[in-house]
Amino acid sequence: MTVALHYAARTDVGLVRSNNQDSGYAGPHLLVVADGMGGHAGGDVASSLAIARLIQLEADAPATDIVAGLETAILEADRSIVRRAREEPLLSGMGTTVTALLRAEGKFALAHIGDSRAYVVRDGETHQVTKDHTFVQRLIDEGRLTPEEAERHPQRSIIMRVLGDLDTDPELDLSLRPANVGDRWLLCSDGLSGVVSHDTIDASLREIDDVEECADHLIELALRAGGPDNITAIVADVVDLDQIRRTEDLPSTKTQVVGAAATDRNRPTQATGPAARAAALTRESAPYEDEDFEAEEPPRRGPWPAIAAAALLAILLTGAAWFGYSWTQDQYYVGTDGTTVQIYRGVPQDLGPISLSSVETDTGIPVKDLRPITQTQVKSTIVANDLKDAERIVAELKTEATPPEPSPSPTPSASPTPSTSATPSASPSAPASPSESSPAAGPAADAPTAEGRI
Repeated sequence: MTVALHYAARTDVGLVRSNNQDSGYAGPHLLVVADGMGGHAGGDVASSLAIARLIQLEADAPATDIVAGLETAILEADRSIVRRAREEPLLSGMGTTVTALLRAEGKFALAHIGDSRAYVVRDGETHQVTKDHTFVQRLIDEGRLTPEEAERHPQRSIIMRVLGDLDTDPELDLSLRPANVGDRWLLCSDGLSGVVSHDTIDASLREIDDVEECADHLIELALRAGGPDNITAIVADVVDLDQIRRTEDLPSTKTQVVGAAATDRNRPTQATGPAARAAALTRESAPYEDEDFEAEEPPRRGPWPAIAAAALLAILLTGAAWFGYSWTQDQYYVGTDGTTVQIYRGVPQDLGPISLSSVETDTGIPVKDLRPITQTQVKSTIVANDLKDAERIVAELKTEATPPEPSPSPTPSASPTPSTSATPSASPSAPASPSESSPAAGPAADAPTAEGRI
């Protein structure tokens, strides 16, 4: 039996972000999703660099230990991102998630870091294969948070492990898995999994047979949910090539590159559903014009119909613009002015010379006091559900930025004054016990336990 992949890759910039920092790749042997972080300064660069290095595995895949080969390629991608950030200071702090499947015969090597995800549909059930490397996932693992509570937690977007210029060594989850014929795999960024429920993803993967239609539908679902982030999805079926040769056309071996790594990085790869078409219309820069078309000159009419039509159009456009602007002013996010953490009202983009956001609260929290990875998250902006949600996010950031107060040292008790009536002793006083001569050491701060490799 010869195993092959039948796949489709799709991406969309979403309804809030102004550029696409996701990158995706799908080929006969390799599937990769990379979600860049670092704002306009470098998220798209980081994810593109990761894809550029991993694509080399398509033509030069290791023949024996594919897990080690995939790990080596990802670590080399990490070094490329760090090197680029050192060469261009404006890209400082950029990083990316990576979730990748590399196929060799009947096996998959799976590598994962960050909060992009891999799912597999097997025997009619959809399983999340990867574990998010996020702050809330750590709280779930420690039993301090339920999965339902995690969906509403103010720091659900804070990533603990990524590739890139973040002063940390990347720690990958690695595993070797069977490439079972009949399995369906989904690799996606959190622009999909963060807004579409597991049950809805499960139903889409099981009920829509065609991989292209399924990928389009998943993008559509994320746009219907508000599209607050870039959305990337790769759907791939594991098929028996020998059987397909006898029954139908062979699956395409043409590679697909989408998102920041592609030439038309911000253009959606497909716009089929209503939400996708609406999103595409908002990004159109100019109406269609046919230069070869010449209409006959219409009969002349009085100016009043044209004036009335122009007035009506102006009213409609003004109303639409006001409605859109009013919607943006009900949105909130946490960002920075470069020095301190700020709560902003609006959305993090401009409409020509008009800014669609303003500072709601200057928290006074210095960005430099946060961990490097959290600094990058704040610079990329953290979307909040409302003002209270933004204030909860800031409260968590303040806790992280404020160093714990040292435990006060106990004051040694004074020795009692000898009685004047007591007989003086010639022997020296006994030395104080260690508990009296030195302050007790405070308890060590809890340190996060590093997760081992799968």
